[in-house]
Amino acid sequence: MSRLLKIGTRSSPLALWQAEWVSARIRERYPDIEVTLVKIKTTGDIILDVPLAQVGGKGLFVKEIEEAMLKGDVDIAVHSMKDVPTVFPTGLGLTCITKREDPRDALISRGLSFADLPTGARIGTSALRRQAQLLVLRPDLEMVVIRGNVQTRLGKLESEGLDAVVLAAAGLKRLGFADRVTEYLPVELSLPAIGQGALGIECRLDDEELVELISFLNDPETQRAVGAERAFLLRCEGGCQVPIAAFGETEGDQLRLTGFISSVDGTRTVRGNISGPADSFLSLGTELADRLLADGGREILSEVYQRELAVEQDIPV
Repeated sequence: MSRLLKIGTRSSPLALWQAEWVSARIRERYPDIEVTLVKIKTTGDIILDVPLAQVGGKGLFVKEIEEAMLKGDVDIAVHSMKDVPTVFPTGLGLTCITKREDPRDALISRGLSFADLPTGARIGTSALRRQAQLLVLRPDLEMVVIRGNVQTRLGKLESEGLDAVVLAAAGLKRLGFADRVTEYLPVELSLPAIGQGALGIECRLDDEELVELISFLNDPETQRAVGAERAFLLRCEGGCQVPIAAFGETEGDQLRLTGFISSVDGTRTVRGNISGPADSFLSLGTELADRLLADGGREILSEVYQRELAVEQDIPV
């Protein structure tokens, strides 16, 4: 087989690392295939001075790449799974989820662990679900919204006089910043974002040859775990920037899923878990979501969405 394969990717250092990693795996397996990267700027890359939760809409980091795929400008897209919406444009779909890197959140501070941070410490984070979970444990903390790529956010520890920043461990490890980590936060303390640590490969579903060609990149264990998390998110009708978290773990043919729904300030939360056959990952995610929604999660999310709408319309809240 001899062909040119075009990979659509964002142009941040982490996105390029991820796309290059996938490119290398494809070239190793198919030496006759030429692989090239096509850098595409997304809405999430352009709007950097507004918290993601206020930008509105879904797919902030994938929409423009998907449009390029539909036009035939690129063949596949490599995404961070935590950025991928649960619904795809007609004709496109997620065909592979790669083996997961470390899914945890990581604290980068001036040498202090999370428990030892001073009262009123200023913590930089870009995710509402991180903010909510940390405030559950430490309501004294001041959360500061930070945006930008990994290097930019690390730099804000100094430039904005923060006591700590919290980022995904996977991105730090992939870019060689593991030595900057003060503490890896256990999932019991901070549940990861849906799909955190895994890469998703999206393509046109009618290109059966391409779907088969890249199928070797799929990791079944990660696919089931992340699939359960995404089923949970879909049932909750949540986007990427709401205080919802879930983490799936497989052991043999069993899967355990933990889910979390919270108000933005962490004062109202529901949390629970479910276990069952790993092959039933979709139904497990849906069932856990139904339980937490019935246990108060629906009212919490309704208030979150009403607040978001008010912010978008510039209504005092």
